[in-house]
Amino acid sequence: MRLRHYLGLLVVGIGIALLITFFSPLASSEPDGLEKVAENHGFITQAEDAPYEIIADYVFPWVDNEDLATILAGMTGVLIVAAVAFAFAFLLWRLRGAQRSTSSGGGPG
Repeated sequence: MRLRHYLGLLVVGIGIALLITFFSPLASSEPDGLEKVAENHGFITQAEDAPYEIIADYVFPWVDNEDLATILAGMTGVLIVAAVAFAFAFLLWRLRGAQRSTSSGGGPG
């Protein structure tokens, strides 16, 4: 029952995050706080681009509707982050299980 509870929370959390992405086109187009400070203090030109971009500028270039492209990029980002978090949690769970089996006398006797 405990696993079902966690899976239910996971599904609800991902569902809420995906629902929120539908409102992403309504977000402000103004620069965020860090970017605004960099502009105000004149060091915005020293910024460097990220070494990689999975979804450049949060849009898919082959989708003509900019709002739809933003929503799709947000949904893709949510699913990528969820998949990475799930894989990391699964790895930790497997490692924890392996440590328990070796510390409980599962070794040579």
